[in-house]
Amino acid sequence: MSGQQRQRVPPGAETPGRVGDVRRGNLARVLTAIARWTSEQSPTRAQLATLTGLTKASVSSLVTELIEQGLVVEIGQHRDGERGRPGVGLGLDPSRCVLGMEVNVDYVSAGLVNLSGQPINHAVLPRDNRSSRPEEVTGALGELITEYRNFATNQGLTILGGALAIPGLVDSRNSLVLHAPNLGWDGIRLGLAGLLPDTLLGVSLFNEANASAVAYRQSVPQAPATFLFVSGEVGIGGAVVIDSELFTGPHGAAGEIGHVIVQPGGSPCSCGAHGCLETMAGQDAIYRASGVLAPVRNPGQPVTTDPEPRETIALLHAALVAGEPQALDAVDRAGYYLGAAVASSARLLDVHTVVLGGHFAALGQWIVPALHRSAADHGPASGWPLRIILSPLGATAALVGAAQSVVRDLLEHPPVATQR
Repeated sequence: MSGQQRQRVPPGAETPGRVGDVRRGNLARVLTAIARWTSEQSPTRAQLATLTGLTKASVSSLVTELIEQGLVVEIGQHRDGERGRPGVGLGLDPSRCVLGMEVNVDYVSAGLVNLSGQPINHAVLPRDNRSSRPEEVTGALGELITEYRNFATNQGLTILGGALAIPGLVDSRNSLVLHAPNLGWDGIRLGLAGLLPDTLLGVSLFNEANASAVAYRQSVPQAPATFLFVSGEVGIGGAVVIDSELFTGPHGAAGEIGHVIVQPGGSPCSCGAHGCLETMAGQDAIYRASGVLAPVRNPGQPVTTDPEPRETIALLHAALVAGEPQALDAVDRAGYYLGAAVASSARLLDVHTVVLGGHFAALGQWIVPALHRSAADHGPASGWPLRIILSPLGATAALVGAAQSVVRDLLEHPPVATQR
């Protein structure tokens, strides 16, 4: 499942049926076949020929090219059967990786993901990014990038490219942030090429909620094929996955549940409307109502002595465990409005499963019962039970999902050697 389709070859450079297209398609067939195997069950060239329907000679040539590109390695020898010489196993090169990154309202983060889609590590840098200039935020992100490039060098890893998740609507093809109200960014073209220069893949741009949904679908065993993902941060993002594929709509805005109106004429939202779900169930709204205030920071400055966002949610969690009425009422109220938005969205989309991420997952014990009650009140005639799942991925979801999308795109559209 991928958050976007990126085209590595300029339109018109190749046409269907040309040699480059055929070879690219065959490289992808072999590479994706290898990716489906585990390291304990690495396929041989002979097995790949059987799986792909290609000749053994063709597979051997394609594998040689993938090894030369640094995407595939030979793992060892094992027998395909009782007789014959042992075959050499093949696997994705574990020394190649993608750097996933996220810019959110109160932090920037980064982490490495290997070609199997598994995270290697990650780090979070708390920072108030509200109304900060894009170059200031990408400059702070650059500190993490430098750390990870040094780490990769020391560990013998090669970063092939990067993926950046943003809490807002994006035009991935043109590296454009269309509308990120909580950051105060509109029509901002990000200089992504400067983040990871001299890499094979460059840097791709993703919506945070879409990336988180991708991570959930690809990383969680037995994840449903169809679901509505709701990401709770300072803002509230949403994504729709149907039959294991991300559905973004014709303009990339599908799933924007945070700006569904749940209280007409209510509090002003950062998007310019009034009474959006975000104003009733976003982090700031819950903190204010609970009496557990979010840290006060100077915009654009790193957090030094103030609590980190994770510490603030921990304070709220402690108040809930202690049974403090104001905290319980605040979360119950947020669950009520979340349930109204979820019931309407689920009915509209004919989706029976909702996955909660971010602070909604962290507060699941208290917010889910309120959500269920509200959904029952607002959707009694739906005719089916609403299934609520809490995402276990935490703060890594967006950066991991964005990186996984880049990895999948690489596997499905590998580069072709110019001379062969």
